[in-house]
Amino acid sequence: MARMLKVAGLALAGLVGLVLVAAASRPDNFRVQRSASIRASPEKIFPHINDLHAFNAWNPFNKKDPNIKGSYSGAASGAGAAYAFEGNSDVGRGRIEISDSRPASEVRMNLHMLAPMEGRNVVEFTLHPKGDSTSVTWAIQGPMPYISKVLSVFCDMDAMIGREFESGLAELKAIAER
Repeated sequence: MARMLKVAGLALAGLVGLVLVAAASRPDNFRVQRSASIRASPEKIFPHINDLHAFNAWNPFNKKDPNIKGSYSGAASGAGAAYAFEGNSDVGRGRIEISDSRPASEVRMNLHMLAPMEGRNVVEFTLHPKGDSTSVTWAIQGPMPYISKVLSVFCDMDAMIGREFESGLAELKAIAER
């Protein structure tokens, strides 16, 4: 029995070691992005991103908690507009602020998550006209601390966040194409 426990313990230690080595080999930064073609001009789409009130009407992360508590501050839209939020475990707690806004072409936001894990990331929306449509790209990037690297061994962050981005872009498309 003691020998069997020793073998099981060594196997478990080996498995933990493999996970730690796999995590250490992950990149120090991450980037997730998705794009959608929307049959509307950049000028029509831009206000739905550049105004955080309008953004939250289609933002899938904000919709994950019907009882989310949020407060807006700063500018009404564009650079300086901010939204602090606190929601359930699917949403977490944090603050997003528009740091740069280029009319009908780009909106850049700083996302500071406080819970469930602290993190500081950059969110970017770019709009490129293509005939009678606009290609809208939603991206997030930031540092990948070691604990995030360990978690990424078990769950694919690109797929997880990417699904949310795809859902949000589909909602933005429905609103902008009306």
